[in-house]
Amino acid sequence: MRMAKSETPLLDELEKGPWPSFVKDIKRVAERKPMAKDLLRQLELSYKDKIGHWKHGGIVGVTGYGGGVIGRYSDRPDLFPNVAHFHTMRINHPSGWFYTTKALRTICDIWDRHGSGLTNMHGSTGDIILLGTFTEHLQPCFDELSEAGFDLGGSGSALRTPSACVGPARCEWACYDTLDACNDVTHEFQDYLHRPMWPYKFKIKFSGCPNDCVAAIARSDLAVIGTWRDKIRVDQAAVQAYVAGEISPAAGGGGKKAKFDIQKDVIELCPTRCMEWNGKKLTIYNDDCTRCMHCINVMPEALRPGKDTGVTILVGGKAPILEGALMSWVLIPFMKFESPYQEFKDLAEKIWEWWDENGKMRERLGEVIERMSMRKFLDAMGLPAVPQMVKTPRYNPYIFF
Repeated sequence: MRMAKSETPLLDELEKGPWPSFVKDIKRVAERKPMAKDLLRQLELSYKDKIGHWKHGGIVGVTGYGGGVIGRYSDRPDLFPNVAHFHTMRINHPSGWFYTTKALRTICDIWDRHGSGLTNMHGSTGDIILLGTFTEHLQPCFDELSEAGFDLGGSGSALRTPSACVGPARCEWACYDTLDACNDVTHEFQDYLHRPMWPYKFKIKFSGCPNDCVAAIARSDLAVIGTWRDKIRVDQAAVQAYVAGEISPAAGGGGKKAKFDIQKDVIELCPTRCMEWNGKKLTIYNDDCTRCMHCINVMPEALRPGKDTGVTILVGGKAPILEGALMSWVLIPFMKFESPYQEFKDLAEKIWEWWDENGKMRERLGEVIERMSMRKFLDAMGLPAVPQMVKTPRYNPYIFF
């Protein structure tokens, strides 16, 4: 039976308009799941009272794991008994979020047996988020998921589940195999993922090129972003074809109909003005290129990343909690990045040791570096200071590069 709208008049307002509505989705599940129905009722009460009615906390989990389950309880179990417990389970995702339909059906079938039926694909960390179950269902649900080949992701003061862009599976700009790197590093550091032991959470994200489709630079403590150190490859004939209007710029994306103007749309938008167009030939001064990817994105058939590829390693990105949001800081401008990624793993271990030794409770790596200085961090890492580490070059007018 469809839930009467009068039960949730405030939430009903969120179904209006052209955008997708989470209320509509939950109502659909509520037709067969009492837990989803009580979730809507409690949320309606929260909107009415203007306070949340969840009690966070309580140590809940599964045998052998210190993370992966976020305990959550209703403070009005008398009114909403079906969400008296509403624990979240984080399930480790596959690299690049590739699934077979069989795998997705398996997850959904297990979750239908043990939880609310509500999922979040994917959470901000990247995990498969299974929303809402009772304590007594945690272990049986985990056992079934484990039998099907899935594992819990990270939560709490632990390594959060590493994530990666689709990389070479779908993108020709990938400068390294993000999928293999993410899978390898995840397996290597399973203990850090499942057993919280640090001052706070730590995130690793892998982007295949400077387009940074997983936002590693803004959302991870340790960002691995693909790059190259030789010259951008240029097909001058294709450049001419773009200028002549024979090829759509940006691969036809963006709905742009106006005539392509290479001077206006590419040359003048280069942040370092490292390109010239004389009407016949495109010249790129590669030493001044900052790998912004704009020219490559606009003329993908004419320009490609160089062949000598690797990664730039950055540290310290995070969302605001203690000291506000931080963008990552270049630590290693270029590193060759191939299996078994030992140089990167050794670096990660060294970073964690320093952070664990110096970090205060709930202090992310970037905040510790800001408090103690990049100089002390570099000393501990055994790395020299290089110009690429200047985080805000235009902040100090005496620094140019």
